[in-house]
Amino acid sequence: MQDVNRRTFLTFTGLGALSIGALALTGCAPGTSGSAGGGGGAAAGTIRFAWWGGVDRQKAYIASLDSFSKSFPEITVEPEFGDYDAYQERMTTQMAARDVPEVFWIPSPQVLTYRDAGIYRPLDDIDALDLSAFTDAEIKLFQLDGELNTLPKSMFSPILRYNKTFLDQDGVTIPEKLTWEGLSELLIDYAKNNSGGHKGTTYGAYHDMPFESYLRQRGEDLWTKDGKLGASTESVAEWINWWETLRKAGATTSISEQDGIQPGWGDTGGKILMSFANSNHIVDEAPVFPDYEFDQRDLPAFADAEAGYHFTYYSRFAMYQGTEDDRVAAAAELMNFNLNSLDLLKLVGLSAGAPPSAKLLDSYESSASADEQKVIASTRDVATREQRARSEAPAGSGTWRDILVRELEGVTLGDRSVKDASKNFVSAVTSEIEKA
Repeated sequence: MQDVNRRTFLTFTGLGALSIGALALTGCAPGTSGSAGGGGGAAAGTIRFAWWGGVDRQKAYIASLDSFSKSFPEITVEPEFGDYDAYQERMTTQMAARDVPEVFWIPSPQVLTYRDAGIYRPLDDIDALDLSAFTDAEIKLFQLDGELNTLPKSMFSPILRYNKTFLDQDGVTIPEKLTWEGLSELLIDYAKNNSGGHKGTTYGAYHDMPFESYLRQRGEDLWTKDGKLGASTESVAEWINWWETLRKAGATTSISEQDGIQPGWGDTGGKILMSFANSNHIVDEAPVFPDYEFDQRDLPAFADAEAGYHFTYYSRFAMYQGTEDDRVAAAAELMNFNLNSLDLLKLVGLSAGAPPSAKLLDSYESSASADEQKVIASTRDVATREQRARSEAPAGSGTWRDILVRELEGVTLGDRSVKDASKNFVSAVTSEIEKA
C-alpha cells in the first residue's frame, strides 16, 4: 500500500468522475431530515460516491445503485472508482483542490491523515442518518477521539487460512490451541514430509494484520493512542526471526519462487499448506484453486499472550466536510444504503469484509456462499473475544509497509542483520511520523 503523497503513473480505471444519468431512476418517496446545521431538507441532488476495487466490485456497486435509485429517484449518484493505489492518488489531488466526493471510502493508512486534513463532516447532527442497527457502545467504538465523523463499511480480522485438501491428504492435524512455536514446528515438519512436494507457507513477514496481532500478544500496539509507533525493535526482530527460521528450514517458498517479498496468491496458493490473511480474503482467493477446499481459523498465540490481543479492523467511509447543506440528506441516505441494505450486500457479497451490522449479517447468512460462511464464522468468533482498544495509523505512517518490505528484502538478501533491519524499521517509521 502506498502513501497518498507518493506520485505514480498509475492510471485511474473505470468511469472516473463521469456522471451516469441512468442512476437517476424511479421509485419510492425520498427520506427527509429536519436537523440544523446542514443536516435537513429533502433527500435530493447529485452525490459523488468514491470507492476502490477491481472490475467485479465496480460492476457490483454500479448495479447496486439501481436498487438505491428506486427508493430515491431524486438522487443522482456519480461513481468514482479505481484500484487501491490510484484511488489514493486521486484523493490527494481532490483534497488539495477541495473537490472531494460527498461520500468516500477511506484507505486504512489514511484514516487519521484525512481527519487531520479536515475533510470529514461530523455525522452526529444528521437526522437522516440511520444508525438504529447499532448500540450506543458500538457507535462510541466507531468514533475517532470522541468524534463520530466516519462509519465502518465492513470489518475483518487476521486469520490463519489452510488448504483442507492438503491437510486431509497428508493426515495433518492442527492443534486447537496453536502457539507460534507449535505452528513453526508444524510447518517445518510438513515441508519435509508431505505427499505433494508442498511447502508449509509462503515467506510472509510483510503481513500487516498478523504482525499487529503478534505485537498485541506481546503487550505492544502497532500504533499508540498519542500517534506513535508502538512496536519495539525487540518485537520487530522476534517477528522477523520467526519467519527467518521457517525460510532457512525450507518451510516457505523461496523469495525467488514467490517472486519477491510479497507473493501473488495465484502463483503460490496451490503450493502451500497455510497462509496468513484477512478473514475476508478467502472469498476472492479460494475460487482461484477450485480443486481445493480452504478453511480458516484463529491465529496462533503465545501461551502467555496479553489479554485482549484480538481485534476487529473497521474499514471506514465518510461524508465530505464541504458537502453542500442541501445535499447532506441525500449523502446520508447513500451512507444508509451502504450500512443497512440487504440488496447491496447480496450484490457485493463479503469480498470486502462482513457488514458491521449484526442484524444485516444475520439476514444475509442464508444466501452466503460456502466461503462466505467461513467469513461469517470467523467474524462471530472474534466478536466473542476480549478486545482491548486499538488505534488507527497516525498521519505520516502511510509508507510503513513499504519500509518493512524494504528491510525484509535486506535481510533475505543477506545485506543486513535482523537486528539492524528492526532498528532501521523503527527509526524510519518514527521519522516519517515526526515529519508529518
